[in-house]
Amino acid sequence: MKINVAIDGPCAAGKSSIAKIIAKNLGYTYIDTGAMYRSVAYKADLLNLSFDDEDSIAEMIRNTDLKLNSDGKIFLDGEDVTMKIRTNRNSLLASKVSALKKVREELVHQQQKMALEKGVVMDGRDIGTVVLPDAELKIYQTATIESRALRRYKENLEKGIETDLETLKKEIERRDYNDSHRENSPLKKAEDAIELDTSNMSIDEVEKTVMEMIKGRLEE
Repeated sequence: MKINVAIDGPCAAGKSSIAKIIAKNLGYTYIDTGAMYRSVAYKADLLNLSFDDEDSIAEMIRNTDLKLNSDGKIFLDGEDVTMKIRTNRNSLLASKVSALKKVREELVHQQQKMALEKGVVMDGRDIGTVVLPDAELKIYQTATIESRALRRYKENLEKGIETDLETLKKEIERRDYNDSHRENSPLKKAEDAIELDTSNMSIDEVEKTVMEMIKGRLEE
């Protein structure tokens, strides 16, 4: 038996990191929905499309080849954009593009198709509420702004990206506001989601906690 696992929460809460680990542990498929929106924002920016023109961006998606492989790499029209979509500028553009109703409809449809066979771990802002409302396990993963900014700061250093910690805090605050106040599929905890505050938890502690949750669901 396989189940679908939905992990929602604000940016830099460590959702992607734990989702990848859990998927690997279980032999499940990890679907990085954030990378999908980042990729759309990246291409729309390259094409100088207006981020207010959702029809043009939705049409662009229909003519885009977007692939996520098991190694965590993202290919956009055949090009490896894994690192290119992770800039601070593109993060803010992704927040804008993800607020567009027609864009969300296009990508949600793709994400739901990916999850039909079960055995999927998916993270994002509206997985438990919109994309996979019937997921057997829903987790709302959060952390303080300070701990999330520090986490992102360390990630960027490892990738060779120079960033200022205070600037990251402000960007995360702005991203939180945008994500939770957008009209279409705002960030919010699903009623049946389990909240997990990872502010003072190591990645190993989060992994153990989530694996116990999944074990409980599989035994039900």
